[in-house]
Amino acid sequence: MFSIFKSDPLKKLNKRYEAKLEEAMHLQRKGDIKGYSMVTAEAEKIAVEIKALESTAKS
Repeated sequence: MFSIFKSDPLKKLNKRYEAKLEEAMHLQRKGDIKGYSMVTAEAEKIAVEIKALESTAKS
Protein backbone atom coordinates (compact mmCIF):
# COMPACT_ATOMS: atom_id res chain seq x y z
CA MET A 1 0.00 0.00 0.00
CA PHE A 2 2.76 2.43 0.89
CA SER A 3 5.27 1.19 -1.66
CA ILE A 4 5.37 4.60 -3.31
CA PHE A 5 7.04 5.99 -0.19
CA LYS A 6 9.87 3.46 -0.19
CA SER A 7 13.18 4.76 -1.43
CA ASP A 8 14.96 2.88 -4.17
CA PRO A 9 18.46 1.96 -2.93
CA LEU A 10 19.71 1.47 -6.48
CA LYS A 11 18.66 5.00 -7.41
CA LYS A 12 20.41 6.39 -4.32
CA LEU A 13 23.61 4.52 -5.13
CA ASN A 14 23.57 5.69 -8.74
CA LYS A 15 23.19 9.27 -7.55
CA ARG A 16 26.11 8.89 -5.12
CA TYR A 17 28.21 7.26 -7.85
CA GLU A 18 27.58 10.11 -10.29
CA ALA A 19 28.39 12.68 -7.59
CA LYS A 20 31.69 10.95 -6.78
CA LEU A 21 32.66 10.85 -10.46
CA GLU A 22 31.91 14.55 -10.80
CA GLU A 23 33.90 15.33 -7.66
CA ALA A 24 36.81 13.30 -9.01
CA MET A 25 36.68 15.18 -12.31
CA HIS A 26 36.90 18.53 -10.51
CA LEU A 27 39.82 17.33 -8.39
CA GLN A 28 41.64 16.14 -11.49
CA ARG A 29 41.11 19.48 -13.21
CA LYS A 30 42.53 21.28 -10.19
CA GLY A 31 45.62 19.07 -10.34
CA ASP A 32 44.95 17.14 -7.13
CA ILE A 33 45.83 13.71 -8.48
CA LYS A 34 45.99 12.07 -5.04
CA GLY A 35 42.51 13.34 -4.19
CA TYR A 36 41.30 12.27 -7.61
CA SER A 37 42.52 8.71 -7.11
CA MET A 38 40.99 8.49 -3.63
CA VAL A 39 37.58 9.69 -4.80
CA THR A 40 37.73 7.43 -7.85
CA ALA A 41 38.41 4.47 -5.56
CA GLU A 42 35.33 5.40 -3.51
CA ALA A 43 33.30 5.59 -6.72
CA GLU A 44 34.49 2.13 -7.72
CA LYS A 45 33.35 0.73 -4.36
CA ILE A 46 29.91 2.22 -4.97
CA ALA A 47 29.91 0.69 -8.48
CA VAL A 48 30.54 -2.74 -6.94
CA GLU A 49 27.58 -2.21 -4.60
CA ILE A 50 25.40 -1.21 -7.56
CA LYS A 51 26.36 -4.35 -9.47
CA ALA A 52 25.63 -6.51 -6.43
CA LEU A 53 22.17 -4.94 -6.02
CA GLU A 54 21.41 -5.35 -9.71
CA SER A 55 22.37 -9.01 -9.64
CA THR A 56 20.18 -9.69 -6.59
CA ALA A 57 17.29 -7.80 -8.17
CA LYS A 58 17.42 -9.96 -11.30
CA SER A 59 17.40 -13.20 -9.32
